[in-house]
Amino acid sequence: MKVIHLISGGDTGGAKTHVHSLLRGLSKSVDVTLVCFRDGPFAEEAAALGIDTRVYPGRFFSALGEVEGLIRSGGYELIHSHGSRGNLAGVLLARRTRLPIVSTVHSDWKLDYLGRPLAAATYGRLNAWALRHIKYHVGVSDAMRALLIARGFRRNDTFAIYNGIDFSRAIPYTDRAAFYERVGAKIAPGDVVVGAAARLDPVKDLATLVRAVAKARETCPNVKLILAGEGAERPRLTELAAELGMADALTLCGWVDDMDEFYGSIDINALTSISETFPYAITEGAAHRLPTVSTRVGGIPQLIRDGETGYLAGVGDFGTLGARIAELAASADRRGAMGEALFERASRDFSIDATCREQVAVYEQILERERNGARAGVLICGAYGMGNAGDEAILDALVGEMRAIDPLMPVSVLSRDPRGAMERLDVESAHTFNVPRVLSLMRRRALYINGGGSLIQDVTSRRSLWYYLFTLRAAKKRGCRVMMYGCGIGPVTRESGVKSAKRTLNGCVDVITLREPDSVEELARFGVTEPEIILAADPALTLSAAPREAVDAELERAGVAPGTPCAGFALRQWPGFAGHVADFAALARRLYTERGLTPVFIPINHNSDSDAAEAVARLIADIPHALLPGPLPSELAIGVLGRMEIAVSMRLHGLIFAAGQGTPVVGVSYDPKVADFLKCIDGECVPLEEAGADTLWALASRALAKRADPEALAGSVRALRELESRNSAAAARLLGKEVPGNV
Repeated sequence: MKVIHLISGGDTGGAKTHVHSLLRGLSKSVDVTLVCFRDGPFAEEAAALGIDTRVYPGRFFSALGEVEGLIRSGGYELIHSHGSRGNLAGVLLARRTRLPIVSTVHSDWKLDYLGRPLAAATYGRLNAWALRHIKYHVGVSDAMRALLIARGFRRNDTFAIYNGIDFSRAIPYTDRAAFYERVGAKIAPGDVVVGAAARLDPVKDLATLVRAVAKARETCPNVKLILAGEGAERPRLTELAAELGMADALTLCGWVDDMDEFYGSIDINALTSISETFPYAITEGAAHRLPTVSTRVGGIPQLIRDGETGYLAGVGDFGTLGARIAELAASADRRGAMGEALFERASRDFSIDATCREQVAVYEQILERERNGARAGVLICGAYGMGNAGDEAILDALVGEMRAIDPLMPVSVLSRDPRGAMERLDVESAHTFNVPRVLSLMRRRALYINGGGSLIQDVTSRRSLWYYLFTLRAAKKRGCRVMMYGCGIGPVTRESGVKSAKRTLNGCVDVITLREPDSVEELARFGVTEPEIILAADPALTLSAAPREAVDAELERAGVAPGTPCAGFALRQWPGFAGHVADFAALARRLYTERGLTPVFIPINHNSDSDAAEAVARLIADIPHALLPGPLPSELAIGVLGRMEIAVSMRLHGLIFAAGQGTPVVGVSYDPKVADFLKCIDGECVPLEEAGADTLWALASRALAKRADPEALAGSVRALRELESRNSAAAARLLGKEVPGNV
């Protein structure tokens, strides 16, 4: 792989550190060349690090011609640009050479020239234009990636890679007294030195840091401040320090060449910016095991956990920052413990090796997409966005399994609530019935997944069956591989529906994975023989529960005290249910009076299940009970059902959620899919029409007895989870990839 990097060559601070560290690391596995459009320290230091560095200091457009010649003769595959001049050059060169281009966005380009209106009107506008004409972008934090997406950049073409540094190198000894003397700092023995390395620029808001130190000095007068950097804010900071009576406590030492010496001479690292991505000032301080106080901006909270690996405060909140600085200044032990905790986390998760691995993965992803004519990734369609926790759990599991196959692969979802899907799962999403958009996505994706649930059925609606068959045909016609994933089949009651399903599935589907044996038989009844048919299991079995504290908090909000033994009910309105309301109420009452279990009604579909729950609850108003509000996120629904002593459910996913957490279950079957699942786990089951009070109590008693042998249920669930892995293995084959851990 050959990649050419473009940058102006006048960069300083974090951008310089990032490019130098990245290219030095990438050079171990990738053929990289750095092009600078001006000579100076940036290019000289890059060359000294062993990076293949080329300098083209002439006029911009003549320099472009030379770089174009280098690209054509050098056999480069990818252009990677940084900063306004690099981005502009990259766009023009990508058009001439037809190479893909990616830009690393180091900062909020709308704030890069804050306080410099002429530069903002020229360089700022050119950079904004260039960024819009670059297809792929890397933000140096999740927050920067989120900002790019919020400003209209394509979610699936935008990546996040955090700045990393080399934590394995030895930190050289620093003669602090010599450093203080050289920079003119008036530091006495016993003083605690706060330091910040940043441009003296409005966006860095160092005035807030000066005010914070002044606040800290009210209780700890031995606190001093050293700022390393230059910029237009220098006079203002000097005046502010004088106004606050701390002129002798502030040292503005200008640019520091040896940052190890700077960090080795301070006791507390600080950053008070109003906007950041993921600044090197934080990780460099972490490498020196410095306790850190910072504003809560950009990707900083990914590393700084307030009170654990540092302290965070709101932008401009000098009062909180000052109190935290004073707290650290008062205790050397606290400074040491927090600095060590920060080092441990940063060295584990934010190393330069991790940064380089992730960058190479992004390059490979871009090149793969371009080789395939931009057709890549998966489009997932199902009964999503309609308030059903079971269907949303299927979607959550599907997206998780696709990202296990390839974390950078584009994932698009069709949903009735596209915004909700985007926000929850960080996927591209379109409305289920936005047909032009659906067809456009099919042209761009490699694999179409008809995802989970019983989509091929006509009991709830004939229109539903026709829609899903239409999408299968449309996806195949537009060049997708097509898969039906962990699904149930039927019932299809009309002969015309069976014929249409047979024709579509035989002609348009490559692989069908099924969640129960009866669905295999149903496909055979249809006469479906052409696709590869695999018995698997429901994808929702792979999902984890919410943390216990979140589950307890949800139950407590509904009036259930922590530790209260409970029985869960997941009921739904269905023809015939009204005739059994009293039977469910009788079961709930006996579970409370004879077993001490408080009934808890859990909505799987919050739009329709509450009516059924309320009908039963009205008959047990004289005993403690709880009705949980919806919608419940799938992980919370799983956690709540896992917290129950027993679960009585008409909803299939109520049974799946409970059984997956080891909770004994009683299924009330209104549909073959419920009975089919319970067969797989040897669960208790009764058809709805036979669900009398005595029958329900007998089944519940048998289910509760199984708590004495939890391994039996756990073994059944383990077997189902092993079967479920066939779903993702089949998808990986269709994508030409491999599931990690599978041969």
